[in-house]
Amino acid sequence: MQTGLQALIFDVDGTLADTERDGHRPAFNAAFAEAGLDWHWSVELYGELLAVTGGKERMRHYLAQYRPDFELDKQRYSDLDTLIAQLHKRKTELYVERLGQGGIPLRSGVLRLLREARDAGVRLAIATTTTPANVTALLDSGPEPGLVNWFEVIAAGDVVREKKPAPDIFELALAQLNLPAAACVAIEDSENGVRSALGAGLDALLVTTSSYTESQDFGGATLVVNQLGEPGDPASALMGDLGGAEYVGLDVLRRLRDQVFG
Repeated sequence: MQTGLQALIFDVDGTLADTERDGHRPAFNAAFAEAGLDWHWSVELYGELLAVTGGKERMRHYLAQYRPDFELDKQRYSDLDTLIAQLHKRKTELYVERLGQGGIPLRSGVLRLLREARDAGVRLAIATTTTPANVTALLDSGPEPGLVNWFEVIAAGDVVREKKPAPDIFELALAQLNLPAAACVAIEDSENGVRSALGAGLDALLVTTSSYTESQDFGGATLVVNQLGEPGDPASALMGDLGGAEYVGLDVLRRLRDQVFG
């Protein structure tokens, strides 16, 4: 029986790439404008809306909290569910188009760590609330051909009953990997992601903060860094200890897992 670190489970938005501010947000705004809606999500407002996971859920929250005056055009949309579904579909198309133009690079150290894990036989998985199309588009736009195929498991979107901070998506990834939580390290960027991973028993948990999550509460995480880092572009530990390493590599993650699970 194998012991030790066997798999890495990554979040996507904010973790693999800083997609929220310059990817999803403008795609939402473009979809709203195309539909003739006067909704606009500023950088600051979108940061507040990110407390709610899932794009459709985020739109519902926006209407409830910021636009209670909104009246649905019944001649165009039979109900609010139809409007939100159509907006979300178009937003995804616009986001994928933007990714195809190469506008959103992977974060520092992501490709390096993925290569290191693959070369070492450590399995790769994704657990995210974003849609599968968004995941595929991001990875296909990356600098490594076929990067999406490096991931054995892609648990994404509406395939579970409850989105983060519920543990469902991480539990699904673990089930599809057929591994216990103790064999894995989860890599997240947000408080909701931390709560989700911990709820699934993924107590060996690395947080790499992103532009929208720097001030969030990461209590329960084993290690918090500003980025994964590269040679010459080092990571900084904001909570926990890199053990003298310049960046987050498999040696750091193995030590992190052993620190938690022995």
